[in-house]
Amino acid sequence: MAYGFIGLGNLGGHLAASLLREGFEVVLTDIDPALGQRHLADGAIWADTPAELATQCDTIITCLPSPAVTEAVLAQFLPAARSGAVWIEMSTLGRDDILRLADVAAEACVQTMEAPVTGGVHLAAQGKITVLAGGDEEIFEAHKPAFQAMGDRIFHMGPLGSAAVIKVITNMLAFIHLVADGEALMLAKRAGLDLGQAWEAIAASSGSSFVHETEGQLILNGSYDVAFSMDLALKDLGFAMGFGREFGVPLDLAGLVNQTFVRGREAYGGDAQSTQIVKLLEDLLQTDLRAPGYPERLE
Repeated sequence: MAYGFIGLGNLGGHLAASLLREGFEVVLTDIDPALGQRHLADGAIWADTPAELATQCDTIITCLPSPAVTEAVLAQFLPAARSGAVWIEMSTLGRDDILRLADVAAEACVQTMEAPVTGGVHLAAQGKITVLAGGDEEIFEAHKPAFQAMGDRIFHMGPLGSAAVIKVITNMLAFIHLVADGEALMLAKRAGLDLGQAWEAIAASSGSSFVHETEGQLILNGSYDVAFSMDLALKDLGFAMGFGREFGVPLDLAGLVNQTFVRGREAYGGDAQSTQIVKLLEDLLQTDLRAPGYPERLE
């Protein structure tokens, strides 16, 4: 089965590479052709446009930065898509977005499955990211081998739209944990503790989290290089706040963290690393959170 893959950025490039590594035939395209060079060396086929890609594949995967980009790319490949083709959307969209766009795809006789991923770019590079799928169970089972090539924990969350909800929930928690971890590390630093030892102690405690154990290292290095931007964080937090209103759940912590990220974007720009949100506290107190021996990027 040939998979078309559109979007070779920080995340998509690794997901496409995982498919190639596991022996899948992959046709690629991206607005930046340079991003596909390493994949071509591994046997991928290049298509100049999403429409050209759609003529060569029965399954088209997209991994793109925003709902607006997804919608624009969908409009490019749908007219050329084969009747009965499957579109797998691996970007993080709102539930209303994926349901609306699935209706558009259905008008072109294209079926839709959502499969956003979570765990970070470093796990995508290892083929160990978590895949959160939503949609028809028969389609899920048909493409489960491809999901297993890209990730090691695969969840079928239910009908279309359900994966969008859980993905936003996981990201909301990650951003809350990130702000909390910055505050915890700053307390340790201002109390005169060795930050490396403090990080280790927290990691071995009931207060640890996935974010502390991963992004916490990038904070201590000072690179903050998690390959995820302030703009993307605010997009996902916006989805979370929308779900809170829709389902009648007061999201007090998420609301505070959303405000913090608004300040972070104002201070450092929308393209800044989301992990730089901790720098707000460092700059306010003129106290850095550096410790030796921590990586610039997660492997």
